[in-house]
Amino acid sequence: MNIGIKKSITTGGKEITVETGKLAKQADGSVVLQMGGTMLLATVVSSKEAKEGVGFFPLTVDYREKFAAAGRIPGGFLRREARPTDLEVLVMRLVDRALRPLFNDDYRAETQIMIQLMSYDGINLPDSLAGFAASAAIAVSDIPFNGPMSEVRVARVNGSFVVNPIKAELDIADMEIMMAGTMKDVVMIEGEMEFVQEVDLVEAIKVGHAAIKEQCQFQLDLAAEVPSANPKREYHHVDTNEEVEKKINDFAYDKLKAVARKGNANRTERADDFKAVKEETKAQFSEEELAAAGGFFETYFSKAKKAAVRDVMLNERIRLDGRKFDEIRPIWSEIDYLPMVHGSSIFTRGETQSLTTLTLGGRMQEQMIDAATYQGTESFMLHYNFPPFSTGEAYPVRGTSRREIGHGNLALRALKPVLPEDNPYTIRLVSEILESNGSSSMATVCAGTLALMDGGIPIKAPVSGIAMGLVMNEEGKYAVLSDILGDEDHLGDMDFKITGTADGITACQMDIKVDGLPYEVLIEALDQAKAGRLHILGKLLETIAEPRPELKPTAPRIESFRVPNDSIGAIIGPGGKIIQQIQKDTGATITIVEDEATGEGMVQILAEGKEAMDGALKAVRQIAFPPTVEDGAEYEGKIKSVQAYGCFVEILPGTDGLIHVSEFAHERIAKMEDVAKEGDIVKFKVMGQDPKTKKWKLSRKVLLPKPEKAE
Repeated sequence: MNIGIKKSITTGGKEITVETGKLAKQADGSVVLQMGGTMLLATVVSSKEAKEGVGFFPLTVDYREKFAAAGRIPGGFLRREARPTDLEVLVMRLVDRALRPLFNDDYRAETQIMIQLMSYDGINLPDSLAGFAASAAIAVSDIPFNGPMSEVRVARVNGSFVVNPIKAELDIADMEIMMAGTMKDVVMIEGEMEFVQEVDLVEAIKVGHAAIKEQCQFQLDLAAEVPSANPKREYHHVDTNEEVEKKINDFAYDKLKAVARKGNANRTERADDFKAVKEETKAQFSEEELAAAGGFFETYFSKAKKAAVRDVMLNERIRLDGRKFDEIRPIWSEIDYLPMVHGSSIFTRGETQSLTTLTLGGRMQEQMIDAATYQGTESFMLHYNFPPFSTGEAYPVRGTSRREIGHGNLALRALKPVLPEDNPYTIRLVSEILESNGSSSMATVCAGTLALMDGGIPIKAPVSGIAMGLVMNEEGKYAVLSDILGDEDHLGDMDFKITGTADGITACQMDIKVDGLPYEVLIEALDQAKAGRLHILGKLLETIAEPRPELKPTAPRIESFRVPNDSIGAIIGPGGKIIQQIQKDTGATITIVEDEATGEGMVQILAEGKEAMDGALKAVRQIAFPPTVEDGAEYEGKIKSVQAYGCFVEILPGTDGLIHVSEFAHERIAKMEDVAKEGDIVKFKVMGQDPKTKKWKLSRKVLLPKPEKAE
């Protein structure tokens, strides 16, 4: 029995197979995509009718990694997949950003795309295949869609670009981007890199788009063989009212242009001016006409406002806040704002502000990651918080949003390349966005750089970031905007965030909403972004020119060193007894792990003060590199136990000796417990070793001054 349709394509020298019509046949569209031993199941379902009361496209993209795909059982108490991990959320965002612009503005049917990792071979990475699978599922359905699109990863490995590199190749790449596009256009780019030049980024985009075009044609060929994929369903989700639209345009368009032309830098005042025009326009309608117009008034007024602002921008070359196209908003920044944290900074650009804190920890504070495709720890974390008050709004806060995860990840990728390679600390940066009017993720990058330098982390170079915009009309007239406002982001055709040092780019994120963006325009935007980035970098260096030479007094100190493999057990002790006692005695935190490459133990000691650090270092080193007890030498040690005939004292860790009651003091001692108790620190001299028991004999008395003889 012949079940389903199966076709293959080769991308980057790797065969990808797509199968449809075999699994999940009640979905509107479903495919199984396979590369090597990695398999994804992608499904799409879209309602036949529009969702009531919704003025936007209700699209949900869900990506989940099944632990069984890698032959593993989930951790945790429930032992089942729970809420999506940050890694899964980031893949969801990549697919959503690529697909959403390709649906018509008037399509309002609730649509859900689900992508599930069903098999993972540990070699072929699934995230670069998720967009391909999602688009293929739509292509074989009857859902109307201006696709297909596809996603690929492009990495530079040993100087050559590789499409969809395997894990081993990605581990040694100095540049990698994830990008999505259609047969004609690139619609989304996101990536990180080690100080690359703009020309290298453009070359990577060209390589990726060539592969995307092949995968899009492949989807069209596959859909042509699926009877249910053609024709696409007809729909009518949004009514129109040309009379209302004309009346709004006739009255408000010139007034809206006048507001845009004012170039008011104050967001609140500008919003009030637009609101005044809106109220004047409403006054042109009777209450009955407004009631009959329903939601048409809001829709057409917003449309007129967008067109008017773009008109002024393109034809009169005036931005909403009056700046030149390549002009950066006023910047001020400050470090060491919070007295008790390990590093802090404020970065303010225009009406966007980030307060960022640095916290340092040891190996025990590393983030544990338990995912189907990755197990391990992460020593660098960057968390981005976007509270409602930052935009003057009030709404419930229910957990970390996908947007916050995405923006935090972009800033993390921007700063990660400049961290010192021998950094012993677990680093956590937290960006609190206190004001927002565009480019808050880039403000996070700038504030993060300042906080790291304020905290004394010897970064390789400071990093700055800028958000670029683009406005382009159908005739090809365009304007590239540096450091965009929130309003410019909403009405523009491109949002392009780029970060880097003076030497090159470290991360980028791009969403393009215009058809047929020429590479020449993209190159112009990159060059303009570089100039803006360097300007901002100069402002950062005015605040702090280089990392502080020392950590803050509040920051913990860390010492790391290697110990012989056979001493690991001795340091830990039976059931962890020895290492726990050292931590209790000194207040330091000690971790020890085995280096699989050398077999040696890697010890890390984290302490709040010098005394705690010195005590822990001494205790661990004495066990790992035990000195021998020298006859006749003087030592200082802790009393381990008190007996009637004397006390046992620790000479070195693991080695005890006896101070007999007669050797404790010159005067006669009636009861040993009257003069010594467990835990006391005493100085003593080694007086030799008992030839029979091999126990060390100690004397405290010989180190004490002799009492004067009585007359």
